[in-house]
Amino acid sequence: TIYQMFHLLRRSRIMTPCAAARLFSSTSKPTILVTAATGRIGKEVVARLALRGDVRVRAAVYTPSKASYLESLGADEVARFDLSDPDTYDEALEGVTSVYSASLDPLLEHHLAFSRHLGTLGGQIEHVVRVSCMGSDTNTASYDASVHVSRAGAGIPLMLQHYWWGEEALIKAGVPLTVLRCNFFMNHLLKTDAEQIQKEGWFSNPLGDTRNSFVSTSDVGEVAALCLSEGAEKHANKFYDITGPQPQSMSEIAADLGRALDGRRVEYRPQSFAAFESDFGSTRAEFFEYLTNGFYTRVSPDFYNLTGRKPTSYFDYLSEKGAAGETGLEELWQANLWKKGEDAMKNA
Repeated sequence: TIYQMFHLLRRSRIMTPCAAARLFSSTSKPTILVTAATGRIGKEVVARLALRGDVRVRAAVYTPSKASYLESLGADEVARFDLSDPDTYDEALEGVTSVYSASLDPLLEHHLAFSRHLGTLGGQIEHVVRVSCMGSDTNTASYDASVHVSRAGAGIPLMLQHYWWGEEALIKAGVPLTVLRCNFFMNHLLKTDAEQIQKEGWFSNPLGDTRNSFVSTSDVGEVAALCLSEGAEKHANKFYDITGPQPQSMSEIAADLGRALDGRRVEYRPQSFAAFESDFGSTRAEFFEYLTNGFYTRVSPDFYNLTGRKPTSYFDYLSEKGAAGETGLEELWQANLWKKGEDAMKNA
C-alpha cells in the first residue's frame, strides 16, 4: 500500500522522513507535530493520537536517542526539535498542519519566538492546541496583573502571568488556537518529595487543609488528542478549564498515595511558606500561595463535556496506566524539573 511504501522510504537511507512526507503529502493523513513529546502529557498525546488513527503523528524530540521510545508509542515520524534553536523549526514543521504546544516554564522566551514563527507560515498551521494554566488570562476574563486575589499590594504570581503570555503569543500569531487551562498537575504535586516518601514515608509543602482539584496529566493528554483529532473547525478559539473530579487536601492526598503503595502509611507534614521558598525559590512559592487561597478549588465540567466522563481521581491516576503505558505511581519516581535547593525559575 501507499503507507507501506511511505514507511519503507522513511526508514531507508534513500529519503529523509520529511522528504518522504512531502512525496506523499497529497494522499497521506494530516500531520500533527507533538512538541515536548517525551513529557508526561506529550507522550500521552502521541499514544492517543496513534490509537485514534486518523492523523499522522510527528513526535518532536530534543534527544535523538528517545526516537525509538516514541515510535513504540505509535509515532509515525520523529523529528529533532529544539525550542531554543530556530534552525530546527522548519524541518520539524514541514508538511505539518496542526501542533501540540507545550514547554517547560523556564523556556517561555523560546516559546514566544516559536509562536511568532508559526504566524509567519502563511496559513500552513490550521490548528494549535496549547497547554496552559488558568489564572491570568485576559481574553476570556478581566484579570488585572497587578491585583492578587487574596493579598493586598501584590500582583498575580509571575508564573501565572507567564502562562497567559504563552497563550497571548499564539493569539497574536493569528493561528487557530485551543487552550487547555489546567489546574496543578497531579504528577508535579509530590515529585520533589519522592525520595523522602520512599525512604521515610512522609512529604511536606504549605498546602495543608486547602482543597484543590488537581488534574491528571493523562486526562490532559486525552483532551489534547481529542481536540487535535477533531480539529479547528470544532475547537478553534476555545479555552477549556481542565481539572480533577474533586478538591482534595494534603492529608487526603497522603491517604490516596498510601493506598496506591499497598497500604503503606504516608504522612503529610505542614511546611511554612518561608521554608518552601527557601527550597524552591520565590516564583514557585508565589504560585503555591494561589493553591492555598481557594483559587484552584473549583471543579470544571469541561473535561466531562469534551469526553463524556468524569475526570480521573488522584488514586486512579496513581494506580491505572495511561495510554503511554505508565501509572502515575511509576511516573512519580522519575526525573523532575523542580529540585530542593534549586530555583528553576531564577533565570527565566
